[in-house]
Amino acid sequence: MGDDSEWMKLPVDQKCEHKLWKARLSGYEEALKIFQKIKDEKSPEWSKFLGLIKKLVTDSNAVVQLKGLEAALVYVENAHVAGKTTGEVVSGVVSKVFNQPKAKAKELGIEICLMYIEIEKGEAVQEELLKGLDNKNPKIVVACIETLRKALSEFGSKIILLKPIIKVLPKLFESREKAVRDEAKLIAVEIYRWIRDALRPPLQNINSVQLKELEEEWVKLPTGAPKPSRFLRSQQELEAKLEQQQSAGGDAEGGGDDGDEVPQIDAYELLEAVEILSKLPKDFYDKIEAKKWQERKEALEAVEVLVKNPKLEAGDYADLVKALKKVVGKDTNVMLVALAAKCLTGLAVGLRKKFGQYAGHVVPTILEKFKEKKPQVVQALQEAIDAIFLTTTLQNISEDVLAVMDNKNPTIKQQTSLFIARSFRHCTASTLPKSLLKPFCAALLKHINDSAPEVRDAAFEALGTALKVVGEKAVNPFLADVDKLKLDKIKECSEKVELVHGKKAGLAADKKESKPVPGRTATSGAAGDKDTKDISAPKPGPLKKAPTTKAGGPPKKGKPAAPGSTGSAGTKNKKGPETKEIVEPELSIEVCEEKASAVLPATCIQLLDSSNWKERLACMEEFQKAVELMDRTEMPCQALVRMLAKKPGWKETNFQVMQMKLHIVALIAQKGNFSKTSAQIVLDGLVDKIGDVKCGNNAKEAMTAIAEACMLPWTAEQVMSMAFSQKNPKNQSETLNWLSNAIKEFGFSGLNVKAFISNVKTALAATNPAVRTSAITLLGVMYLYVGPSLRMFFEDEKPALLSQIDAEFEKMQGQSPPAPTRGISKHSISGTDEGEDGDEPDEVGTDVVDLLPRTEISDKITSELVSKISDKNWKIRKEGLDEVAGIINEAKFIQPNIGELPTALKGRLNDSNKILVQQTLNILQQLAVAMGPNIKQHVKNLGIPIITVLGDSKNNVRAAALATVNAWAEQTGMKEWLEGEDLSEELKKENPFLRQELLGWLAEKLPTLRSTPTDLILCVPHLYSCLEDRNGDVRKKAQDALPFFMMHLGYEKMAKATGKLKPTSKDQVLAMLEKAKANMPAKPAASAKASSKPMGGSAPAKFQPSSAPVEDSVSSTVEPKPDPKKAKALGVSSKAKSAQGKKVPSKTSLKEDEDKSGPIFIVVPNGKEQRMKDEKGLKVLKWNFTTPRDEYIEQLKTQMSSCVAKWLQDEMFHSDFQHHNKALAVMVDHLESEKEGVIGCLDLILKWLTLRFFDTNTSVLMKALEYLKLLFTLLSEEEYHLTENEASSFIPYLILKVGEPKDVIRKDVRAILNRMCLVYPASKMFPFIMEGTKSKNSKQRAECLEELGCLVESYGMNVCQPTPGKALKEIAIHIGDRDNAVRNAALNTIVTVYNVHGDQVFKLIGTLSEKDMSMLEERIKRSAKRPSAAPVKQVEEKPPRTQSINSNANMLRKGPAEDMSSKLKIMYRTYRIQARSMSGHPEAAQIVRREFQLDLDEIENDNGTVRCEMPELVQHKLDDIFEPVLIPEPKIRAVSPHFDDMHSNTASTINFIISQVASGDINTSIQALTQIDEVLRQEDKAEAMSGHIDQFLIATFMQLRLIYNTHMADEKLEKDEIIKLYSCIIGNMISLFQIESLAREASTGVLKDLMHGLITLMLDSRIEDLEEGQQVIRSVNLLVVKVLEKSDQTNILSALLVLLQDSLLATASSPKFSELVMKCLWRMVRLLPDTINSINLDRILLDIHIFMKVFPKEKLKQCKSEFPIRTLKTLLHTLCKLKGPKILDHLTMIDNKNESELEAHLCRMMKHSMDQTGSKSDKETEKGASRIDEKSSKAKVNDFLAEIFKKIGSKENTKEGLAELYEYKKKYSDADIEPFLKNSSQFFQSYVERGLRVIEMEREGKGRIPASTGISPQTEVSCMPAPTSTVSSIGNTNGEEVGPSVYLERLKILRQRCGLDNTKQDERPPLTSLLSKPAVPPVASSTDMLHSKLSQLRESREQHQHSDLDSNQTHSSGSVTTSSSSTANIDDLKKRLERIKSSRK
Repeated sequence: MGDDSEWMKLPVDQKCEHKLWKARLSGYEEALKIFQKIKDEKSPEWSKFLGLIKKLVTDSNAVVQLKGLEAALVYVENAHVAGKTTGEVVSGVVSKVFNQPKAKAKELGIEICLMYIEIEKGEAVQEELLKGLDNKNPKIVVACIETLRKALSEFGSKIILLKPIIKVLPKLFESREKAVRDEAKLIAVEIYRWIRDALRPPLQNINSVQLKELEEEWVKLPTGAPKPSRFLRSQQELEAKLEQQQSAGGDAEGGGDDGDEVPQIDAYELLEAVEILSKLPKDFYDKIEAKKWQERKEALEAVEVLVKNPKLEAGDYADLVKALKKVVGKDTNVMLVALAAKCLTGLAVGLRKKFGQYAGHVVPTILEKFKEKKPQVVQALQEAIDAIFLTTTLQNISEDVLAVMDNKNPTIKQQTSLFIARSFRHCTASTLPKSLLKPFCAALLKHINDSAPEVRDAAFEALGTALKVVGEKAVNPFLADVDKLKLDKIKECSEKVELVHGKKAGLAADKKESKPVPGRTATSGAAGDKDTKDISAPKPGPLKKAPTTKAGGPPKKGKPAAPGSTGSAGTKNKKGPETKEIVEPELSIEVCEEKASAVLPATCIQLLDSSNWKERLACMEEFQKAVELMDRTEMPCQALVRMLAKKPGWKETNFQVMQMKLHIVALIAQKGNFSKTSAQIVLDGLVDKIGDVKCGNNAKEAMTAIAEACMLPWTAEQVMSMAFSQKNPKNQSETLNWLSNAIKEFGFSGLNVKAFISNVKTALAATNPAVRTSAITLLGVMYLYVGPSLRMFFEDEKPALLSQIDAEFEKMQGQSPPAPTRGISKHSISGTDEGEDGDEPDEVGTDVVDLLPRTEISDKITSELVSKISDKNWKIRKEGLDEVAGIINEAKFIQPNIGELPTALKGRLNDSNKILVQQTLNILQQLAVAMGPNIKQHVKNLGIPIITVLGDSKNNVRAAALATVNAWAEQTGMKEWLEGEDLSEELKKENPFLRQELLGWLAEKLPTLRSTPTDLILCVPHLYSCLEDRNGDVRKKAQDALPFFMMHLGYEKMAKATGKLKPTSKDQVLAMLEKAKANMPAKPAASAKASSKPMGGSAPAKFQPSSAPVEDSVSSTVEPKPDPKKAKALGVSSKAKSAQGKKVPSKTSLKEDEDKSGPIFIVVPNGKEQRMKDEKGLKVLKWNFTTPRDEYIEQLKTQMSSCVAKWLQDEMFHSDFQHHNKALAVMVDHLESEKEGVIGCLDLILKWLTLRFFDTNTSVLMKALEYLKLLFTLLSEEEYHLTENEASSFIPYLILKVGEPKDVIRKDVRAILNRMCLVYPASKMFPFIMEGTKSKNSKQRAECLEELGCLVESYGMNVCQPTPGKALKEIAIHIGDRDNAVRNAALNTIVTVYNVHGDQVFKLIGTLSEKDMSMLEERIKRSAKRPSAAPVKQVEEKPPRTQSINSNANMLRKGPAEDMSSKLKIMYRTYRIQARSMSGHPEAAQIVRREFQLDLDEIENDNGTVRCEMPELVQHKLDDIFEPVLIPEPKIRAVSPHFDDMHSNTASTINFIISQVASGDINTSIQALTQIDEVLRQEDKAEAMSGHIDQFLIATFMQLRLIYNTHMADEKLEKDEIIKLYSCIIGNMISLFQIESLAREASTGVLKDLMHGLITLMLDSRIEDLEEGQQVIRSVNLLVVKVLEKSDQTNILSALLVLLQDSLLATASSPKFSELVMKCLWRMVRLLPDTINSINLDRILLDIHIFMKVFPKEKLKQCKSEFPIRTLKTLLHTLCKLKGPKILDHLTMIDNKNESELEAHLCRMMKHSMDQTGSKSDKETEKGASRIDEKSSKAKVNDFLAEIFKKIGSKENTKEGLAELYEYKKKYSDADIEPFLKNSSQFFQSYVERGLRVIEMEREGKGRIPASTGISPQTEVSCMPAPTSTVSSIGNTNGEEVGPSVYLERLKILRQRCGLDNTKQDERPPLTSLLSKPAVPPVASSTDMLHSKLSQLRESREQHQHSDLDSNQTHSSGSVTTSSSSTANIDDLKKRLERIKSSRK
């Protein structure tokens, strides 16, 4: 039994590890109880048991283990740290629990596993369970499967990954153990429930009996989608909400969400990829070429078997595809063709998207093979091409398909149309854009008129499918010429079609398409211009985007689904019949005459061919009138123009008649429905007359009218061909001129450039110069629209002509094409061509490129050339490449078919000879330009290999590869590159070069895209691994790319993808994601598209008549985007605008001015801190280099982009120095106005300036130095301190410039160094300058040495770092320098030190060579200055520095406190003290501001009097305390000189004295305190303490602890000694905390400990028992108030919050302690209205956040006292009230806001306060100021009163305030000032009332109240604050009467002068007494004392106030309540002071 009782005494954790099972059992039971008791999941208790959990589950004793499992389950369920144990515990469960015979153990084990999954550790659990499946013990395997099954059943397939389970299923089905097989069957059924048929393929090879059993089970399953029954912790809240919604009838929503729960799983994803290339028969490639068909068949059959695998591993299948393609295309045996087609099908199905790169090669071959008639071949080919289609996109193969459409063979035509129909079924409205539909429809329309019925039917089916997919609106424009019968047939087909994406696709598209039509017309109207085409184009873009995307899949790159077409269709429906008129049949002359006579007067027709010209003229006039009056619908245009063309027709000789005739043609064209048929009748005549001097203009007008009626493209083509078929040069040149103008008026859309170009070429070759000039002018106009590519057509012209053309192009450079003014309103056909360009302005550019005549070069790519390129000899390879380059060069523009070239070039990209690699890259660049957009189809097989080259180790090769990739991307867009896995595979390669180049490229391209393929997500895991790459550059690039990935994928997806990372990595990556989320750019707006196409693309964007529409379109796209940083939304849109400014290269000055108006520096909250963190964490390069490399400049550029205006940044990083000058000038201008911004970006500005130091241009350098001088002056005025980071990245580079040859520059640099000492400690400057003395540049060495001398002279020896000895030794080395100037500088510096330090210098220098030593001694003799004279000299020599130091002595503003090192502060202070003591600065007297300055000075100077008076002062019981400190005269005198003498090394002396404060010997401590008090009492010396405050406070509270713990317990010690020590300490502290500048230096931690010490002292009952104890406690009370008021408000608030948190956590701490801390907090809350602006709210809110984290609401509510929660609420409420909604901007320091209760709490408060404000003010208005004019709202009244009370509470304006209050009360007699008084102190109330009565009497001539009525409210600390500010000492306001408190104050100061305690006479009761007896009204004693006449009023108010104090803590937040002690006490004081006064006289 003995040892039994032993273990019972052990603590729980030891019991749990005991070797006795009973002990463990008991331990586990206790642990279980403990676990059940801990309520807070985040409690630190949990962590103590972390190590035990594995032991709990793996105990060797079965009984004990059961208890252990129970405890473990509770632990996992409740502890937030449990996740850390997942791996070890689950593996323990698998190996040690699942093999137990007891079912209970297994159940608990499974429960634990499921609980781990619930706490988000599913992957780890699953991993352990899957490992368990390999265990040899079948019991374990069965249990693991069962656990997995339960997990899947409960959590669903989203949480439990099925792929790894399915992978092992077949193996489980083969197990020998029946139990395992049965369990496998159950889990297979469960999996089937979730993914249905996707499970079949992986299980197709299991035993057929088992499969059959499974099938039977599967059939029984319910068909509905399963739902998870259990949720992860993170989902549980969401689920709870969902249930509430459902119960509230929100079923639909719930249902929708649930529907999403089950992801659609693709069977393909679950399969394992099989590698087949290596399994091909060795002789496959020989056999496939064999002569015998049987051998070829064998080879194919081998492949067929391999490709039957449903999923194939990616690899290089190019050769295999090539072989199969050859069989399909060339083999004569149709059976083999079918077999090869099957193999291709298998490959396409198994590879999916990875096969896409080969699709382009195979498709044309298969389509052409459709000429075979045999059904099995056709079927095999159909299957093959359908499978291939799914691996690529219609866009990619469209070229090949369209090429085959023109084949003569009807079967090919039929099968191609059918293939198109099948392909369309897979499309959606967005993947079948108009640009793609147009060519297909055109080709299919030819087929519907084909002679073969099967071809027609196939075409109908294809068109019907298209109609179904994209809706009628989109297709109708292409079917304009189709007759009704055929149209019906198409519609009939469309109804039969069933789409792959569900039937709704077309409908949806249809509906959605129709919506924007009104929008479109509206926008065009609003634009003030008729041109819908260009101006509104960017707008429907985004409008349209949303719906079409929904309609199906991701939209095609940048092409919305043809909004153009909608516009056109809209116009069409309005005038349907007109469409048909376009193809108006030609009428016979008789019919025309008949029609004309019906509308024209008879005479008119008769006189048309009269021989008299006058008659003809009259006839024309009538004709004209008739036309003018005719109605559009009735006008027979063709008949009328036929009449006009009747003899003499266009041969009319009289010019007047001719002019009329031409005018009439124009009228008819404008007013009637003018068809092309009519136009053809007249055009010839018009062209003939265009060159006529008199009629030319009319002819041009007529032509323009016709162009408007029949569209310019058609008219222009007709006119040009007519002009150039005749010989008249005048006509030709005028036609060209007309066309130039017409293009400007109509715009360029739809023009056939090709046709013009041949005519222009003819014109250029003309002999007539006018024709040539017109042609060149026309080219200039075309250039505006087409861009530089136009020149390509004319490169073979003669050089002279080419130079003229270039000159014309040059003129047009930079101009933007004018907005079209014609050709919009009347388009009848507008749909077909114009819609397209209106829709996508950039298409113009591409169109032109498409028009270029492309050469077919495939025949030149011979097999010999290909083998040359692959030859072993590099020279031959080079020859081959040269040939290819030659072929491409010669052809200029080529067709996409380039035969075997891609494979050959791909091989060269990894050539061992780098020169060839570069040559290949150049060829590929050429190829991209030559092939244009068609290069798309080669991206997969050629583009991706170029990316691989980015990993080359040679810089130049990488650069070439990047240029090539960019050239390709320019032609193809990005979609092709991002689709599929290829890019992610490249990123996966661990090649640092490849990774950084590729990420850099993506970071550049992604931000320009509006949408990206979903495959982009595949890159994310590799991006994360790049973030942790060992190469710094890769990490940097990955970080840069992160925001752009997030911009497309969204934060959620990115965060989800971190799930697979290791926990450490995950945290890091998530932190980076958070950061990236803040920097995430908005997606580019619609109009941004234009910028991507350089040629014609920019044109339409320039059409904007002013910049406004552009900006609108941007902001409208930016605004709706849900913005993570709502607070910065303005910043976002402004940024977007500036980005827009960049994209639209509009040259108007207006735009630029707009850009430059805003601030140049944008303040980014915490931006600088973040940059410093990044640099510390090595996320960015440290700013450290000998010369700046590109990556530094780039890095700076990116960092600046977020906080510097875009235009300024462009100037700053321009290659031309003049721009730098410009930038500097701007920065100088904005320096004053943007102080905040400059300080926020200071680190970046300084870094940029360091770059300028490396420029060679002097003007920039001078300007930079000028700016720096101004900058540092500003910083010192702002009292800013340079951070270490800013200093170290700037000073070394500035010091480089100190060695410049130019005197001016050196001078400037020295001036800057001087100014820097004001914002950066001289002691820290010293090492930098010391480093500069090591330079090779002798000038620099000399200057640096001189600067060191100046520093020592100004700041004394302490400046020498690391120690004076080391520093001087280094300086002395330079005495032996070979340069004279350096030697002199070194000697002078040491002489300076000698002057300050005397002979000690020689000791410090150490040994010098004789020569050097003699030089030094000589120099010292010569200087012949004694050290004592030094300080005076300093003051005289360096007045500017002295002054600036004085003005900045207490500069402790923005920089973090530690930056201003204590040494520096002491040096400043010492220097000031020296300066003053030597030169008798008058400042000293002015700085000390007290009303009683004079008396004190007398007392202070006349030490004798003090000594004599002392005994008289001490009349109370304090006598015995003061006796030992009766300091005799010499003693007092001794302190002061001692202090003054040691000025040369004040710091060390102060350090020594402070260290004595904490001494264990009481006397030593008292003496030290007396000396410090001496310093603190003299304002001019108190400065010396600066920098030592923390040190002093630490010493003080260490001493307090020592007294509390040791001295008080020491029986031998006299308690009087202790009281004396307390008095000294408290006296000292009060002195210290009266000097605000010093008080503010105390840091948070120190204040926390100090407050802890003081409150502990107040609660020390042992003190209360002593005689003088009460007095001590009162003084502490006073001190606490001082500390609260005078310390840095942020630090003290923070300290109190931490103290409260600790005190509530500490079980040992007494509730009294917490209560006092809270009282202090209430006090702080009262001070908040005044101090709120000086508080760093971010820090306070962080503290509150941490507090709330440790004490969530529930936990706080469990506290015994309700005060903590109320205190917290009050604090937050006050902050909310004061800051309003802005408070939410101050949560920046909280890492994860979403987890913070604080944010929610604040939001609630804000909402509540908004609701409250209204109702409150109403009630108050009714009550009080009912007479106030209705308009002045209650708020104004309150503000007005608050202002008055503020004045009363301030020393200076108190009288004025009282007068105003009197006036106010008189005016509004019933105004209620009660609320303002009730919160203030009793003193204040009586003061106000008395003041009002005094004024009343004065005004009414009743004289003045005698002085005895009360005392002047000179309250040092008033506890109840006045409404707006704490009423601090109100000076002698009523004439001369001065209340006792003033004398009290003086007395206190006198006593402290002598190091005595001054708190005995104080009028404050102890804090504790107030707390312990709240029943006594705190104001009672003051009422007695005040003899007030208004006692009734006051009593009622007292009760009110008292009840408040008890009931509502928010009102009585006075932490240290003041009230005076008895009247007797005051009289006593009065007597004493009288005595002092009389003795003075």
